[in-house]
Amino acid sequence: MEYRDYKIFTARDRMESLITTNYRLLNMLSRFGISLGVGDKSVEEVCRMNGVDCSTFLAVVNLFNNPEAPQDDVQFSMEDLIIYLQKSHAYYLDYKLPAIRVALEKAIAGGGKEMQYLILNYFDDYAAEVARHMNQENDEVFPYISKLIESSKNGIALQGGKNPHIFSEQHNSIDVRLGELIDIIVKYYPGGATNDLNTVLYDIFVCQQDLENHNLIEDVLLVPKVKELEENLKESQEKRNDEETLSDREVDVLVHIVRGLTNKEIAAKMFLSVHTVNTHRKNIMNKLKIHSPAGLTIYAIVNKLVSIEDLDIK
Repeated sequence: MEYRDYKIFTARDRMESLITTNYRLLNMLSRFGISLGVGDKSVEEVCRMNGVDCSTFLAVVNLFNNPEAPQDDVQFSMEDLIIYLQKSHAYYLDYKLPAIRVALEKAIAGGGKEMQYLILNYFDDYAAEVARHMNQENDEVFPYISKLIESSKNGIALQGGKNPHIFSEQHNSIDVRLGELIDIIVKYYPGGATNDLNTVLYDIFVCQQDLENHNLIEDVLLVPKVKELEENLKESQEKRNDEETLSDREVDVLVHIVRGLTNKEIAAKMFLSVHTVNTHRKNIMNKLKIHSPAGLTIYAIVNKLVSIEDLDIK
């Protein structure tokens, strides 16, 4: 399948072909923990050898390779995607941005101390903003998503947490600021042209594109999946609450039960059949997980459906 002249890779494609088609995909391999020396093996074979979920790998690769392709039916593991994103954060914070900082300082040494200070200060502010954002995701967003996944598996309501919706809104400022630094250097740097400066600018361009794609993974793949999980969990909880909540008719039946009326007496009082009253009685016990008259009485008193004075307790 082709989309705007970009190839959509599949598990059967050769890994070597995938890498040579788009050199920018090389950075992804280390983040997934995939080694080179792939031979003629398929993407699926290489992923299996390296303990990588193939569907998650392909979801990231194809989004990088073709950001405009539809992503509605893309399958991936959220757990594996979070691991990839955490490794990506370590790549930017511990390796790429510090390496650019060192190269940039060297490259602009000939532009004067004042210009060097301004450019490096701008870059340091940018790197600090990226670090703040990524560390917040590591410390708050990803743990929330992990708990959300666990809650979805167990059917347990999730209390509190930091979801990724707000953090994804910060991506635009991160993308824009690195582009601004490039524009500033290109337009206003007073020093002469050097291989060092042009090379570091090229690295910044590549880093900017890489970060844009990284943010795209979170915005296009992760955030919609999190919203879907939240909605499913909310619907499941609402359904569970409905199953545990007594209807008005069931409350009336319960009140008569704890007051000591028989099914026949309740049926006559409520103008129902004995069969219907018996059905309500069973539903009440199943919903409340209480099967004894004494237990139902305690429930009714605690929830103020009756007062103890109303009951004929001897």
